[in-house]
Amino acid sequence: MSAPKLRAAVIGCGFFAQNHLHAWSMIPEVEIVAVCDRDTEKAEAAKAQFGVARAYTDAAAMFAAEQLDFVDIATTMQTHRDLVGQAAAKGVHVIVQKPLAPNWAECIAIVETCKAAGVRLMVHENFRFQTPVMAARKLVADGRIGTPHFAHVSFRSGYDVFSGQPYLATEKRFILIDLGIHILDICRTIMGEAETLYCTTQSVNPAIVGEDVASMIIRHEDGATSIVDCSYASRRLPDPFPQTLLRIEGDLGTVELMEGYCMRVTAQGKVDVYSVEPETPPWTTKPWHVLQESVLNLQRHWIDAWARDMPPETSGADNLRTYGLVMAAYESAERGAVVAPATLYPPG
Repeated sequence: MSAPKLRAAVIGCGFFAQNHLHAWSMIPEVEIVAVCDRDTEKAEAAKAQFGVARAYTDAAAMFAAEQLDFVDIATTMQTHRDLVGQAAAKGVHVIVQKPLAPNWAECIAIVETCKAAGVRLMVHENFRFQTPVMAARKLVADGRIGTPHFAHVSFRSGYDVFSGQPYLATEKRFILIDLGIHILDICRTIMGEAETLYCTTQSVNPAIVGEDVASMIIRHEDGATSIVDCSYASRRLPDPFPQTLLRIEGDLGTVELMEGYCMRVTAQGKVDVYSVEPETPPWTTKPWHVLQESVLNLQRHWIDAWARDMPPETSGADNLRTYGLVMAAYESAERGAVVAPATLYPPG
């Protein structure tokens, strides 16, 4: 007999949550038994589209009525601490969208709450689960280019992200906390932890409140150097959105992830070039497919880690290190100084 399906709920049925719901529908080990959104129309639409048994507009009512194994929280960061607390109080394991919380203290509180309750916590940090990024990570981990000593991790685009998520235009802190957190996570996943960081930011678009360009230089604990940059003010044709581009140099070779999902590996006196473009499940749409498929990859990782009784890669404890880099980057930009992230924001 096969194991019973894990019973789960999704809180938040908005723009990006549709990708969560589509991806869960492709994972046979999981049954989404409830959805919840403060907007009745969104909750009911998700219930109907994905064949979910029940829809709620109040999370407390859902937790009281449902027997859940885990919950996928796909809401804005201001709601996370309360929703995670409600789940943990019921012994329900948690996936929570990034950013984990609006500030460092709340991030620590969320991680400690889950730890005290003995529930699993995974942050939905999906960029490291993009197929091209995973391919680059594997090449480095396998030693194909030797020991990395330099990386350039870049996301530069002029795409109008505000049309789909208009609240982003009103955030006082924008690109580092919304996008830079992804790019910094990729960097530390490949290159290791940061010893020092220097950041500058720019506000180019006059129609938004926060910064839309950020550039960082990182010295890692092993002495390696990374340059990390992100922009939503870059006018490029063709626009590479939503691709993250990489160049990783090691003592034996170089890995480059270029536009159009082209991977070039220079090692042992030869050059290999091949495609690492993601698959396109039926519900995905180009050019969004690299992001959409990464949601599926992340959710499959959650199930695999659960089956192995192992913490997920993007556990709360792991994500504190990435979040600390973001906070350190803001502090560096405000002070115009080099900072030590782990000293300012010790993860525990």
